[in-house]
Amino acid sequence: MTELPQPPNQSPNGSPTPSGYGHLPGPPQQGYGVPPQGANPYAQQPAYPPQPPTVQQQPVGPGGPGSGAAPKRKPALLIAASVAAVLVLGGVGYVAFSGEDKDAKPVAQEPTDPKPSGAPSVDKGDGNGNGAGSAIPTDLNQGRKPGEDKALWLNTVKMEGPGAGIPARGLWVVGDSVVKTVDKFVIGYGVGDGKEKWKIDLRAEICGITGQATPDGRTVMVVKNADGSNCNQMKLLDLKAGKEGWTKELAMEGLFKTAASATVTLDGDTFALAWMGGQSAHRLSTGDKLFSDAGPEGCKPMTYAAGNNKMIAVALCMDADKTIEIQDADPNTGKKTWSYRLPKGFQVNAVYSVSPTVVDAANRDTGQRSILVLDEKGQKRSTLAGDGNFLVNCGGSSTSEGLQNCGNSVVDADTAYIPSGDKATGSEIVAFDLGTGKIKWRAKAGDRKVLVPLEAANGRLTAYRAGLVDQPGEIVSFPADGSAPTTLMKLPSGASARIESSFLTSQSAAYKDGRFFLSVTRLAGDNKDEKLLMAFGK
Repeated sequence: MTELPQPPNQSPNGSPTPSGYGHLPGPPQQGYGVPPQGANPYAQQPAYPPQPPTVQQQPVGPGGPGSGAAPKRKPALLIAASVAAVLVLGGVGYVAFSGEDKDAKPVAQEPTDPKPSGAPSVDKGDGNGNGAGSAIPTDLNQGRKPGEDKALWLNTVKMEGPGAGIPARGLWVVGDSVVKTVDKFVIGYGVGDGKEKWKIDLRAEICGITGQATPDGRTVMVVKNADGSNCNQMKLLDLKAGKEGWTKELAMEGLFKTAASATVTLDGDTFALAWMGGQSAHRLSTGDKLFSDAGPEGCKPMTYAAGNNKMIAVALCMDADKTIEIQDADPNTGKKTWSYRLPKGFQVNAVYSVSPTVVDAANRDTGQRSILVLDEKGQKRSTLAGDGNFLVNCGGSSTSEGLQNCGNSVVDADTAYIPSGDKATGSEIVAFDLGTGKIKWRAKAGDRKVLVPLEAANGRLTAYRAGLVDQPGEIVSFPADGSAPTTLMKLPSGASARIESSFLTSQSAAYKDGRFFLSVTRLAGDNKDEKLLMAFGK
């Protein structure tokens, strides 16, 4: 057992805070304690000749699409339940890793730019693709049992790409469209029938996205310039209308003038970008710069996280220990009114929530880890404490977008919901009280099941209870006391369940207005039909 040092500016009575203990198989993940490693997971891919891709929509046969209200926008929720890292929280919330971080230095090399050229197009497939691991039947609802909901549609894609795959990041549900990126394209599909509604050709590699969007469907993406040498073209996209807005060049004022990737966060009319060695914030409506802090004085913000009408910065301090500080940030000026200094050696791996502030921090040297809750004045409110193998899967995941929209934990006003399980599968969800850091309740997934939190609001948690090995899943809603959940959707057995379970390794998921969407985050690009996006409904 180890006693963690008390952060130098946070103990109201000067007494140290006791630490807990635990072990995680594997090294600490990359975080924001040094210039961040490029978030682009395709950074060492070989070039390949252009091949026109084809996107196919698989018919549903007699079990046709149902009807329902158009879903509201929901951020992408990233799931890797069967391959996620395992986190053990000790008695008072701090944790320890076993193993060493053997490749922790940032990589500044620019990637080779993948260049698939043809625009993906949606047409009726013949149902004989192999994207789900076996032949896809013409009727997706073959074998559906009475009382089960329907598979509405499945879109597959056939593309030729590099050995490392083709990016298909992000998932947004906006109005009556569900939106995906496929290589250099942003495509909106009808939520009810899966047909292509609109397509935007960004004409360049997408190198920065966020799962966030405004209530009216606007978001920002960053793409590479014309020759592919720099990730510096900011673009406003209207995901409801399926149109491009302004495009502006990002002026890089930091240590490096070129970048392979960028992270993006937004809230209200402000969005913030971070790249290796620099960051800046801009007006969403115009793209005009609001502020940046590239100077060497004091504690320099390295990246931002935003949400619920609040923005926070993760800053690197220019002291002897290069400590990390969490700061609030005015969305118009970047000015801080409070700060919380982490202990020596600690960095931020993920921000699970901005308001309330819930931060995942780890020590690169010792492997110790803490999930920290801060109050509105930047004082420590609690650290999460409890027994279990808690799945984190943030900070360095190939599907994560910076500090936010990673992992599979969700937070509401009073509770953090974190999956836990054996052998890196989420066999239960544990609800933590943010005020005390203690466990409120635990819910088991059941035999050969995995529980994945999707969203939480008003004291209720919505979760995906996925079935392993061709078992159908369901969408459930847990009450505030963690008692027996209500089933919102029962996904179909048979042919659909075989395809559904094949998504489990790595996926984006969204549940809106009675429809459930599953999508992949990367395509193999092996010129064979592979699943892209699937929808379920009544």
